[in-house]
Amino acid sequence: MIDLPVEHFHALDTLESVVHGFVLRVPGLDVRTDREAALRRLDAFHELARRNFGPRQVRLAEQIHGNSVAVVTVDSPAKTAGVDGLITCDPDVLLGIHVADCCAIFLVDPKQQVIGLVHSGKKGTALNIVGAALKAMSTEFGTDPHQVIAQLSPCIRPPHYEVDFAADIIQDLKRSGVNSVFDSGENTGADLGKFYSYRMERGRTGRMLALLALKREATGGGGRT
Repeated sequence: MIDLPVEHFHALDTLESVVHGFVLRVPGLDVRTDREAALRRLDAFHELARRNFGPRQVRLAEQIHGNSVAVVTVDSPAKTAGVDGLITCDPDVLLGIHVADCCAIFLVDPKQQVIGLVHSGKKGTALNIVGAALKAMSTEFGTDPHQVIAQLSPCIRPPHYEVDFAADIIQDLKRSGVNSVFDSGENTGADLGKFYSYRMERGRTGRMLALLALKREATGGGGRT
């Protein structure tokens, strides 16, 4: 069995309220095909990563490069149509976003116990989807953006892409009131041994998987999962 490479971010590791992961390129797996076929080939490996989060319900977004955000619970569909962002206060939900050059933005409000996971590339960033997600968190759950911790995943950056949308995402977060913004700084176009890159591999590649869930109190004194 392949040792599944999963990256963790220090800013999120230090939080007591969430668990997270960013599944990297699966070594040796041929994903030189279209998106849906590649995701089918990756699913067994991604399922291994999802199992590490315990018996939670995975909730995904359709990811259409827009700026719509959905509130999801265990009663929501497995994949919400027409959205690129997901928010929840349900600890039985595991949020998931697929990326291959676009950025996955992890949003955590530790005070209100609310999380969000956002897919933002060139188009979504131009539409300020992170701002839309923060507004939804505020409207639905009373989130104060000043309390939010935001983490940017690896994404494509200059000189491998003509637009530095990661810098624009950071500015959008700060304009929305988020003070605690962390960026991995990693360029998916620069390391095809570690990342999938839609641009560098001309669309025939796999997807990384960002995962985020709220921790929950165990009922039998067994700690948090």
